[in-house]
Amino acid sequence: MAGHSKWANIQHRKNAQDAKRGKLFTKLIKEITVAARMGGSDINANPRLRLAVDKALDANMTKDTVERAIKRGAGELEGVNYEEIRYEGYGPGGAAIMVDCMTDNRNRTVSEVRHAFSKCGGNLGTDGSVAYLFNKTGVLSYPPGSDEERIMEAALEAGAEDVVVNDDGSVEVLAEPDQYDDVRQAMIDADLRPERGEVTMRAATASPLDPDSAHQVLKLLNMLDDLDDVQNLYTNADFPDEVMQDAAG
Repeated sequence: MAGHSKWANIQHRKNAQDAKRGKLFTKLIKEITVAARMGGSDINANPRLRLAVDKALDANMTKDTVERAIKRGAGELEGVNYEEIRYEGYGPGGAAIMVDCMTDNRNRTVSEVRHAFSKCGGNLGTDGSVAYLFNKTGVLSYPPGSDEERIMEAALEAGAEDVVVNDDGSVEVLAEPDQYDDVRQAMIDADLRPERGEVTMRAATASPLDPDSAHQVLKLLNMLDDLDDVQNLYTNADFPDEVMQDAAG
């Protein structure tokens, strides 16, 4: 799905910038804390926690910081209690957007999310209004120039669901969420470590946008992404190449 790949690439670049400001660490710590609270502190018995810890270590978070976050989530240390909330809506041009948040103040969060949608010409919808357009999927990403044949052969042998080659030459290995860990480890064992990996919400179909709408949707996504309570953003927007080039500039 080109739309997923394009927005994922923008988020990846933003995460690299956020890491310098410590903002990425804040998001990762929240995810670890909530994962430990929901499923316990045993990383081997809690797939969500294991995934969160892997992402944190990949972002160069120290093991001490990870351990403290796990202990806070498990109730062994005092800390803020976060709740998970998902908001759904439409951006300009009819692009579907899902916003996953973790917050200690629901009123603040909904106010900030609604303001972003309103300011950028979008509309916040009701629960379920766009969720049906997305499927939960494990995604392993490889950069342009990667060996497509090797990746495809190893991925299918590992039990992956599909392998997608994007227009820019990047490759994505798709896996069922409950198979993600096994597929990721098999790819690493085959000396094919992904550039990044995640269990994410992936749009079933893309919504092509004209340049004007695409710029507005990007503005909305960036405004939402900058909110402290926002953990993840998903969209089915398919951005024109010229807009993507502007965004990369």
